[in-house]
Amino acid sequence: MLIVAPASASRVCATDDLGEKVCLDRPATRIAALSPGATELAWAAGAGDQVVAVVAYSDYPPAAREVTSVGSHTRMDMERLLQLRPDLVIGWVTGNPSEQLATLKKVGIPVFSIEPRSFEAVSHTIERLSVLAGTETEGFAEAEHFRQGIAGLRTQFENADPVSVFYQVWDEPLMTVNGEHLIGEMIQLCGGANVFGHLDRLVPRISAEAVVAADPEAILAGGMGEENRHWLARWQNFPSLTATARDNLFFIPPSLVQRPTPRMLVGTRLFCDKLEVARDRRSDGVHL
Repeated sequence: MLIVAPASASRVCATDDLGEKVCLDRPATRIAALSPGATELAWAAGAGDQVVAVVAYSDYPPAAREVTSVGSHTRMDMERLLQLRPDLVIGWVTGNPSEQLATLKKVGIPVFSIEPRSFEAVSHTIERLSVLAGTETEGFAEAEHFRQGIAGLRTQFENADPVSVFYQVWDEPLMTVNGEHLIGEMIQLCGGANVFGHLDRLVPRISAEAVVAADPEAILAGGMGEENRHWLARWQNFPSLTATARDNLFFIPPSLVQRPTPRMLVGTRLFCDKLEVARDRRSDGVHL
């Protein structure tokens, strides 16, 4: 797979997730990351020191909190962003306003749009960003570490007994993910059977009644923050649910699974561990 096609000794190019070839005369030194996930990926690519602008909730790694924020991923302060003179913007395909990204391109700022939707895409994104930032040694090593870690988990759980799973990605309105979502791949890797994996929308809205009808063996949710578990409390009101009866209501820190970054390796391990607990409770006869 061709990642970089230099036209000269310093010129670097990479193709983004919109299929657009982005070329720089020299590796980027002033990067704007327009989503929390993009910020993490820039650091994973070895380019953290080159990031000069982030958006709200860009809280990892801790050093990202010290970088100038230019608003939220849904509405950037364009004047502030332009004042920072980025020579590369990492955009979010479905998260950033298309008109603002178009404005950046119009004034001549290269925009590299990303939307990793598989584990392999996470590694490939890190590699491409490292090419554009001139940090290939660190970036390619991190991408391979993630790739090998996921491969190991896939082997470990390839013969695991299936556990029917509902993953709650949002509370009001109630939302989940289908089988095409990156979290859907995580569920499958861990031996889970996503009860809403068949739905057409990537992030479909559902009803509590639909969850009750599906009767998952395990329910996993993240909540609004890293220590917020209240989303799971609603399912305590449905004692007939298998997940509730067996106490298979599990909290997962959302930043470990809902951002397409190398930390998904940690999140996937945690996710798999929770499903192992659910399997153990079949034989233990746990009904709390």
